[in-house]
Amino acid sequence: MTGFEELASVDGTVTATAEATIGLKDDGLYRGDGAFEVIRLYLGQPFALGEHVDRLSRSAAAIALEFDRAALEAEIAALLEQAGAIDGQLRLIVTRGGRRIAATEPVPAHADSVRVVSVTYSTTGILDRVKSLSYAANMHATRLAKARDADEALLVLADGTVLEPPTSTIFWASADGALRTPSLDLPILDSITRDRLVAALDVEEGSWALDDLLAASEAFLASTTREVQAVSAIDSVELRSVPGPRTQEAQRTLAAAVARELEQS
Repeated sequence: MTGFEELASVDGTVTATAEATIGLKDDGLYRGDGAFEVIRLYLGQPFALGEHVDRLSRSAAAIALEFDRAALEAEIAALLEQAGAIDGQLRLIVTRGGRRIAATEPVPAHADSVRVVSVTYSTTGILDRVKSLSYAANMHATRLAKARDADEALLVLADGTVLEPPTSTIFWASADGALRTPSLDLPILDSITRDRLVAALDVEEGSWALDDLLAASEAFLASTTREVQAVSAIDSVELRSVPGPRTQEAQRTLAAAVARELEQS
């Protein structure tokens, strides 16, 4: 089911999302103080649900936020049963005000390929690798990219070290054909989609300057909602192969991993 009514569970009460409410004086709203996850739904089945909830728990622990995981998991199950066999995504939020939120949403539309531009980014240090509700910097980076006639930003440190786009991870084929991606030793998110690709493909993880990426023959973004999306240009440098063979290999690999894991769940 691709068209569906969006539903939300707030502390176990399920309503249409448009009717769901939380208290105004929740610091999740006032101060962006909370954590979240987004999970892909394939015909109502969540992909890697346990890993996403694990990461939500790690993000919450990193900001000293306690929540009832067992209650949230029960609320997710009840929401998904009511939502049915939808193709969409599931958003999970825990707030400083104590709210547990789960909501079904349509998957954002993504083009076959994307143009990216580098945006210099300074990490917070204490929020590195945390999916916090304090996401304004990530969202503004994308707005800055669009103001430069691109589709998405690529966050880089002041010294030019490549990090990640605001809501995905990046891979590229180097001049010698090696598939590369930034290392988790850098201040980037431990992406679940990235993990599947690194485990299945021959990938070099490391720290690289933007110049290395600009010399790539092909590149792609990977995330829960994008899956694998080809990159057509970086900082106005047009890539030679869109989608290239490594991108197509990654698309097949991820599709197979999703099918296999959903069958086993």
